[in-house]
Amino acid sequence: MSHPTSTETRLGFLRWYPLDLALVSLAAALSYLAVTSFDPETAPRLLVTFPLALFLPGYALVSVLFPAGERAAQQAATTAADRRPRGIDTVERLGLAFVLSLTLGPITLIVLPFAGWELEAASVAGGLAVATIGLAQLGVVRRLRTPATVRFTVSVRTIRERLVGADGRGLTVSSVVLGVAITLAVGLLVAAFLFPASAGGYDQLSLYSETEDGDLVAGEFPDEVEPGESVPVTVEVENGGDETREYTVVVQEQVIEGGEVADRTDHERIETAVPGGETDDGTYPVAPTAEPGETVRISVLLFEGEPPTGPTNEDALQETYFWVTVAEEPEPEPEPAD
Repeated sequence: MSHPTSTETRLGFLRWYPLDLALVSLAAALSYLAVTSFDPETAPRLLVTFPLALFLPGYALVSVLFPAGERAAQQAATTAADRRPRGIDTVERLGLAFVLSLTLGPITLIVLPFAGWELEAASVAGGLAVATIGLAQLGVVRRLRTPATVRFTVSVRTIRERLVGADGRGLTVSSVVLGVAITLAVGLLVAAFLFPASAGGYDQLSLYSETEDGDLVAGEFPDEVEPGESVPVTVEVENGGDETREYTVVVQEQVIEGGEVADRTDHERIETAVPGGETDDGTYPVAPTAEPGETVRISVLLFEGEPPTGPTNEDALQETYFWVTVAEEPEPEPEPAD
């Protein structure tokens, strides 16, 4: 007799499982699969990205916060506490889902690096999908623990009444304002996607040093070199735009006194043309000309096109640097006495 009871219990749970939250969870999973399957900047990927970024996570969170429906929650009560609304209706739920989704998106971008994930389309979509599905399941638990008389349920009739008014006379002011706000926000996002800023892209300058194993690492330059010894510096320029750009890289030795550049010496002037979305790199020896015992700053400055006369860090598009000290020459050992 125990087996039929167990089966009936499971089927009963499925029967009471909220349909809207099941659809939200399924849509989040399918959106993630679509984002990782379609090519970037294509219409299908755009269509699945917007719901995942603008609606699904917020709707799941709203279900956790408001498991009850407003109409049922405002039934007759005898005290002020009982008369307080314990939920929101469908249209308000949809509007709040949009607002909360815009909040959850940036939070996901902040959390992903701490979890060891790079900020890529697939990882962001995965983070939003996981958050949506997890919150939806919490929403299921919250809703099923809410008494059936006040529990929120999806109803076409209540949506219609909220949009046109209970008396059927026309659209309510709140519904019109909410609809216009959501339409404008979505329209601006679509325009930003279809018509990106003409300036577009970014320029990135990076410095690397080579280990004994031949690997390139960032920020591990020697603190001290012998007089006349050179430091191999690998310079990488990334063009984040869409068109080929011509760059000039200036490697400069700077003497710093009182926080200001007191003297500067140009070592290398590298001209390169980098196609859009690609990088160019090269390794160059830099031998400081400072006096023994002196510490100098080796600055690498990136300019688009021809740099100005006497280039400075303030003039550069990007700059990076490292410090190095020229070792003092050892004192000669005294000659042994006869």
